[in-house]
Amino acid sequence: MLRLYYGPHSCALAADIALAEAGLAYEAVEVDLRAGDQRRPEFLSVNPKGRVPALVTDRGILTENVAILAFVAQSAPEAKLAPLDDAFAFAQAQAFNAYLAATVHVAFAHGRRGYRWADDADAIAEMKRKAPEAVGDCFELIEREMFRGPWVMGEAYSVCDPYLFTFTRWLADDGIDPARFPKVQAHARRMADRAAVGKVLPRYVS
Repeated sequence: MLRLYYGPHSCALAADIALAEAGLAYEAVEVDLRAGDQRRPEFLSVNPKGRVPALVTDRGILTENVAILAFVAQSAPEAKLAPLDDAFAFAQAQAFNAYLAATVHVAFAHGRRGYRWADDADAIAEMKRKAPEAVGDCFELIEREMFRGPWVMGEAYSVCDPYLFTFTRWLADDGIDPARFPKVQAHARRMADRAAVGKVLPRYVS
């Protein structure tokens, strides 16, 4: 059985929803991020990066949402969570998820974890001040250019959708008015109505 390591309020929500959507059998194992369990030897033996999500499979351990989401889609093709029969369309889905991982998530992290990039208190404070603007710019681009509707890639739901939903949920907590992005907000409401989201989400709001 697959085993997903996650933490409340973390981006592992995307992988968790995708696994539930795919109908794959898996166990969800909580890592207490606030207590620092991600830096303890027990978890570092699973993921030396000290981050969630980490997915234990019968072939080894996968980390990084982009990889895990692609693995889930390819492991359950009957769930149709990615356009697996179209190389270009699949690459477009990967490009969207890579943008979320490499740009959107990093923009959020500059506000929440500036200590990763600087030791100077003033520099960290400036990153925190600037982060909402950077995140807002990212979501404006998604709203204007990248989101097709009704789902990220158009008519078909995909593994891009739980990943976008994960970050949309962080907007208000970071001082960004979600109403600025009506398409993205409508998407979040559609996501909230999905059975897999209702099943998984309680793990992330404790």
